[in-house]
Amino acid sequence: MSLWNITSDIIGWSYFIIWSISFYPQISLNYKRQSVRGLSIDYLLYNLLGFFCYSIYNIAFYYNNEIRDEYKQRHPHSNLVRFNDVIFSVHGFILSAIIVLQMSVYKKYDNQHISSFAASFIWLTCLGGMLVISAIYYGGVVWIDFMYYLSSLTLVVYFIKYVPQIWLNGKRKSTRGLSVEYIVWELIGGTLSIVQLLLDAYIKQDWTGIEGDNVKLGIGIIVVCCDITVLIQHYIYRPRILFDYDIYQNQEEQRLLDESMFNTDDEASMFNYGSVHS
Repeated sequence: MSLWNITSDIIGWSYFIIWSISFYPQISLNYKRQSVRGLSIDYLLYNLLGFFCYSIYNIAFYYNNEIRDEYKQRHPHSNLVRFNDVIFSVHGFILSAIIVLQMSVYKKYDNQHISSFAASFIWLTCLGGMLVISAIYYGGVVWIDFMYYLSSLTLVVYFIKYVPQIWLNGKRKSTRGLSVEYIVWELIGGTLSIVQLLLDAYIKQDWTGIEGDNVKLGIGIIVVCCDITVLIQHYIYRPRILFDYDIYQNQEEQRLLDESMFNTDDEASMFNYGSVHS
């Protein structure tokens, strides 16, 4: 194995570990707060759908010989899907499902629900998938075309899934409820995934491989751009978050002080009452 291949493996597993770590702060934050307030429901469901499609795509390209042969008929070299891509997408799907489960159990705002657009989009993508599969059985389309449908769907989902969260942050002028650690780890992981893909294409001297695995490149670029946007929002709105927190603390301290004074007055009244009647 050449030095370049070893470097690619190191980068690939690094992006898997770093990007996978990004899910845990959000899960932990939801658990500690027993709430998903501040999170976009559309974003969570888009995330689940995107990782589901990406998992099927990676598993098929890595393990299915029929699809790998169909790929070689269209491209001169083997595809660039790596084992770490498979593990990353499946792991991401499982953790996305856990966060969606938290969404159904933990506290939400009354108006915090899936939008009609997101619900329609998810149903239409399922319908589109069934139509492609039907076309495979009735001729004219092969299984690799269904994989490309899933890859295109994954890119679309990744593009639009950030929009509700970014819009919600802007509307609330706050990123409270969204784990910033999640965004930072995801940003690093997305950058490393792009680097690995470009390095693999260089090693094989097959830049068409990027076109064959454009979903990995597309996801990386979208994630990097959107995460940078969210981080900018966070540091713009951070002074407001700290100000709101200070107000909350002052109100809480005043409430405790009032309760303390109330209890003291009650005790004094009871003492006086007892003295008068004794």
